[in-house]
Amino acid sequence: MVCKKEKAYIHDNEYYYSIIRKNIKRLRLEKNLTQQYLADKTDISREYICDIENESRNKHLSTAKLGRIAEALNVEIANFFKATD
Repeated sequence: MVCKKEKAYIHDNEYYYSIIRKNIKRLRLEKNLTQQYLADKTDISREYICDIENESRNKHLSTAKLGRIAEALNVEIANFFKATD
């Protein structure tokens, strides 16, 4: 008898990008930082930071950029993956 294997995952990339975007913006605002400040600290353009935070712009980011943003915000990178809703 062959068992049908169930998927071990339920979310796609866009789901996680959405959580990451929201957390970057939330953490930045909690620290009263501007997008320009974050851009300057990470060597990422302010426009790119804006695109990352804006759901409608569908901007993805590399793990290296995510790491630089975590360092600039002084948080663990894992904090970006925590759903807050």
